[in-house]
Amino acid sequence: MKIRLVNAGVFTPIDNIEDTLTAPAEGFYWIDADTEDLVELQPLYGLHDLAVEDCLSEEDQRPKLEIYESHYFIVVNSIRFDDEEIFLRALNVFLGRHYIITVTRQKIHELRVLKPVLWEQEVNAPDRFLYLLVDLVVDNYFSVGDRIEARIEKLEEDILMHTKKSHLSEIIGLRSEILWLKKMLGPQKEVINTLNKKDLRLIDDQLQKYFSDIYENAVKISETFETYRDLMGNLREAYQSSIANRANEIMRVFTAITTIFMPLTVITGIYGMNFDNIPEIHTEYGYYGVIAVMVTLGCGMLIIFRKKEWL
Repeated sequence: MKIRLVNAGVFTPIDNIEDTLTAPAEGFYWIDADTEDLVELQPLYGLHDLAVEDCLSEEDQRPKLEIYESHYFIVVNSIRFDDEEIFLRALNVFLGRHYIITVTRQKIHELRVLKPVLWEQEVNAPDRFLYLLVDLVVDNYFSVGDRIEARIEKLEEDILMHTKKSHLSEIIGLRSEILWLKKMLGPQKEVINTLNKKDLRLIDDQLQKYFSDIYENAVKISETFETYRDLMGNLREAYQSSIANRANEIMRVFTAITTIFMPLTVITGIYGMNFDNIPEIHTEYGYYGVIAVMVTLGCGMLIIFRKKEWL
């Protein structure tokens, strides 16, 4: 657990957590905690039992905003994409009048990026901290969306150039990830909308209006992932069409080969019969003559098929 006094974006480490129970003369306290630290934090700050239970739950938490007497409990999902799987990590926030507590199970990229932003904008209030944090979380969805779009384009190019069986599993896997993410974006959108429209005493009225910009971005993200879902459907159709075309191409080659060998089979069949009086059977160069005719016939048919673009 890390405890800092944030005053105009400047961080001052605090050793004794009991010093944070009273409001500082200037600034606010930021407590960056793990789930294990809630045992100590809950009685000190009077954190609601249900909110603490949500933080400790092993199940994925839906984004939410819960209003209690002395604090708000906010859950938003941070996103990460490792080119194979999309991960959503719950970011739990307790917002008080003079403090903000962030509780996470894993390291959250946005918390690390937020520090220089706080210093640059000389942040001096916990509600401003919350706004910047949620803004970074939503912006990160755009960067992940760009990477997913690049992945879709590369997959489409690979399918058109050289279709593999593994492409189908990639399409199904990525599509299910996008559908799952689209489902989780709905509640997050509603949380941001609530921060924008609901009368919240712990958030400054002027600052509250800025959440409308974040909400618009959240709506754009939701629409973008809806488009990605449609693209994955088109990609699956392209895969199936490519497989069908490939099968047709193989069948066309086999048909052409069979057609070329049919007259050759007739010739070998005739001269393979067990009759003594077959014409040319005793010709000195008959074998070489028949081979020459067969080669000429086969090459001639191959040239004709090439000109007609059947091969």
